[in-house]
Amino acid sequence: MKILIKILAVAAALWAATQLVDGIAVSARTPLREIGTLVAVAFVFGIVNAVLKPIIKLLGCAFYVLTLGLFALVVNAGLLLLTSWIAEQLRLPFHVSGFWPAFWGAILIGLISWVLDLILGD
Repeated sequence: MKILIKILAVAAALWAATQLVDGIAVSARTPLREIGTLVAVAFVFGIVNAVLKPIIKLLGCAFYVLTLGLFALVVNAGLLLLTSWIAEQLRLPFHVSGFWPAFWGAILIGLISWVLDLILGD
């Protein structure tokens, strides 16, 4: 149940990013397909984060320390771009059009997910 709530929270954060960041878009034709796309992309994003983020943190430990954690913003943007690419391969109508939209989108998604986690609890 916790995983489903987390996926829905990330889907809500992805929706907010599509509304607030130019360059992040869901091109579904109906609201129901848009919701389904956001949930599917949230699932993909969760898998990408769960698998790759620990590996990147381990390999890039020095960069995290040298930049006082700011390197994490670049990593999160890259993971969002990778999620966009995977969504394209899965024929999901979700697209991030470059590094800067991914950068700002990753910040927004992280903040909204964090706030929703605080509200909903573990």
